[in-house]
Parts: sequence; C-alpha cells; structure tokens
Amino acid sequence: MGSGRVRVPEALAGRGGERPLPTFDVPYFKYIDEEDEEDEWSSRSQSSTEDDSGDSLLSDRYVVVSGTPEKILEHLLSDLHLEAAQDKETETLLDDFLLTYTVFMTTDDLCQALLRHYCAKNHQGKDDSDVSCRKRKVLHLVSQWTSLYKDWLHEDEHLKQFLKTIYRNVLDDVYEYPILEKDLKEFQKILGMHRRHTVDEYSPHRKNKTFFHQFSLKENWLQHRGTMNETEEKKHELQPNDLAISKSFETSSRMFVYRKDLTDSLNPFAENEELQQKSVRILGINTWDLALELTNFDWSLFNAIHEQELIYFTFSRQGSAENTENLSLLLQRCNEVQLWVATEILLCSQLCKRVQLVKKFIKIAAHCKAQRNLNSFFAIVMGLNTASVSRLSQTWEKIPGKFKKLFTELESLTDPSLNHKAYRDAFKKMKSPKIPFMPLLLKDVTFIHEGNKTFLDNLVNFEKLHMIADTVRSLRHCRNNQFGNEVPSKEHHELKPYVHHLHVIDNQQALFELSHRIEPRV
Repeated sequence: MGSGRVRVPEALAGRGGERPLPTFDVPYFKYIDEEDEEDEWSSRSQSSTEDDSGDSLLSDRYVVVSGTPEKILEHLLSDLHLEAAQDKETETLLDDFLLTYTVFMTTDDLCQALLRHYCAKNHQGKDDSDVSCRKRKVLHLVSQWTSLYKDWLHEDEHLKQFLKTIYRNVLDDVYEYPILEKDLKEFQKILGMHRRHTVDEYSPHRKNKTFFHQFSLKENWLQHRGTMNETEEKKHELQPNDLAISKSFETSSRMFVYRKDLTDSLNPFAENEELQQKSVRILGINTWDLALELTNFDWSLFNAIHEQELIYFTFSRQGSAENTENLSLLLQRCNEVQLWVATEILLCSQLCKRVQLVKKFIKIAAHCKAQRNLNSFFAIVMGLNTASVSRLSQTWEKIPGKFKKLFTELESLTDPSLNHKAYRDAFKKMKSPKIPFMPLLLKDVTFIHEGNKTFLDNLVNFEKLHMIADTVRSLRHCRNNQFGNEVPSKEHHELKPYVHHLHVIDNQQALFELSHRIEPRV
C-alpha cells in the first residue's frame, strides 16, 4: 500500500451527513485546522472497516502522520492519561516524541514549549480541575523525559534552568492546586538526581564517560602502535657523566636503550617477535573463556550506549561526535576484533601453529554466537574472510573437514542476501540479553532516514520518526536482562588485560606483506 496523502474536501469534512465519505486505496488522512490556521497537523485513522459511514471511516483514534512540533506536543499532552496506564498508541507516541524530538527542535525549544503549556492561563470557561490536569500532564511528560534520558542531558544548561524554573512554578501552585503535591514529591526526586549528576565533574555518578574514557580503544591503538618517529620525541641522550635517568612512564609504556650510532638502523617492527610469541601463547587459552571475556567487554560497551546516540549518529547533528561516544567505541571495537584475528594469524610464521590458530578462531566465533554476542561473532568471521587471510591456501587446506563445515555454517549467518535474512531470523529467536551486530542496525536506521523526507510541506514527517524510533527501541529488548556473572577461569589471569588491549596491525598493506611473506604467491 502506498503512502499518498489525501486532503478531505471541505464539503465532505463539514457535512458528513449529506454524502458518504469515499474509500481510498491509500492510507486515509484527515487534516485538522484549528482556529482557521494553516494546516499544522495531519493524522491517519486507525479504523480498519471500509463501509460508507463517516463515523466508521473517521474514528476517534488517529496515528500522528505529520505536524508542526507545537501541534504534535499539544496532541501528545491532550492524549496523556494520569491515573490509568497509557494506551499503547499514546505510550508509543510519547516514546517516539521523546526519542526523536532533537531532529526537529532543540532542547531549549522543548523546554520553552512545556513551560508555556504549564503556565497557560485558564480560558474558554475551563475549571480548576482542567488547569491542574494540564499542569500534571506537563510534569508527567517531564518525568518520562528525564527517566528515558537518565544522565544524557544532565550537562545541558537549558534543561538545568528549565527544571529550576518549573520547580519554582510547582511550589507556587501547590497551595492553589493541592493535587500537585504528589507530583511535587516526584519532581523533587528528579531534581535531586539531576543535582547529584551536576555537582561535581568527577562525581562517581559520571561513571559511563569516565569509565569508558579509560578504555578508549583509540588511545590503546596509539599506545601500542607508536612508530619510531613518535618515540623520538621522548628520546633522552645519556651524557658520559650520567649515572641515572629519571622519567615517569604509563603502565603500557616501554623504554628502549640503544647505541647512538644505531639510531638509523632500528627496525620499525621491533615488536613483531613479541607479538609472534603472543600469537603462539593464545593457543594455550581456553576458547570459551576467551569468547566470554570478549562478550563481557562488548557488553560493557553496548550497555553504555544511549538510544539517542543512534539518532545523533544517523542525522549527523552538530557536535554529534561528543554525543555518539559509546556507540563509536563499539563500532571501533568491531573493527579492532576483525584486525586482531588477521594480525594473530599473519604473525604466526609456522604453518602447523597457524592452522591451530584458524581452528581456534572458528571455535571462538561459535562460542560468541552461543553467548549471543553477534558483534564479535561477525568481526571474527569477517577477520577470517579478510583477503590477506583467505588467500593462505596452504593453511586452509590443512583445516580438518569438520572445522570447514562449522565455518561454512557460521558464514551463512553473515550472508547479506535478502537483506541479511539469515542473521535477522537467527537473532530474533535469541533470548535477551544479546548483543546485535551494530553496523547492520545503524544501516537500518540510515536506510529509513535517507529513504524518507524529514519534513513534508514544512510539517514534521512523524511517520518517518516513528519508524526510526521503533528500530532504535530494539536496543531495549536486547538489554532486557543482564548477562550472568560467569567469569573466565582463574588460571588465565592475563586474559582480561589481553582482551581489553588487543595488539593489531591496522595497515592493510602491512597485512598483505605478512601474508605473502609466510605463503608466497606460487
């Protein structure tokens, strides 16, 4: 069914009893013009019947299709229920609006609009109960907003000022409208939580940003892949009378001592020997434990991603780099694991041990799938399919048949045909908690964004935003539960730092050179 737009003629909209409303093969739209203003709103009837009565075609329930930000907010507030649970349509509309409002209005715009609704004067003969109801609905929306965003907006100056202002308004109103007392107590909790998050930049409540700043994968790459030119900046030349040198080092730093006349002949791949030893040492680690440590680390990254990060990433708003920090780390981690697989295999010069490594990674990929970590699963399979690894014919010839069969089965899940149907079907059947292949989820959101206009006739295309919000909400299902407290066996105490700081070569040309060195082209 298409998505055409049909305007109801005034003759039909105004005199429903004179002639029946027609039936269309496209979704039916009703335009609401309030106070003879220009069209600021459109909605689609949810009625599934197709008889000729106007009452059946234009039901009391509408799904928001498009409108101005102010009209969408007005409709949302009018539909909110205070005492009873929200119906599914209103709950979805509220969640869609809060998840995507940054696309069509700023946080300051939303704060000002909510203040206007809260402070609106009594008009059209409405009694005090209507006024207090409107105020309570605004407070309810603010409560849902802060609950959904948690610490995401705690550094936003507009929100800080807004919370203070509306709190003062509630304090003033509670004497005139005693029913606000319950909402006041709830709002005090929100304000107290907000203050705890903003009192100190180094507060323990700021655990996400500070925690993952320590785990910055980008910093790890720089630390472990520093070239000789970078280390020269910290070079210290010992003088004949020097007995000692005093320098401070980070935990991952190293000190090299060499004769001055050998500076130009230093091998830029001085760490290769040590990395080769690491490749061999990985053979002694239990594959389940290694996969479990990968899953634990990926989960810590995935669990820190806020749903808003996907919105900012997709729409590339100004300053989005700061607003997609955790998402970028997980995407970076996927690339890092893929490079790690290729690096470990290509740094192993002995054929027999290289065959064991490939078998090891096939088993680790299978364990990641069993642990419902599809992010590392995809990364490992793609690492094994990297051109510099897949060309190692001598290595793959010696892989036993059962491992080749297992790898073929794993590969089938990464098959992109039919829009990754194999992966989607398998992932849908997995219970939560689970870690999706994040690049594919971002591809889905981007496809919706690029295939639909954000504004139609200067109105917000809310149907598009609903589709995006619906895709982003899949993160909640993945994180319904927490992973168990299973930890790798104690005998591999070095496993955690190893997984957190993977040694990789991120230069494809260097990887191909290693590939041709261990298995020259015939």
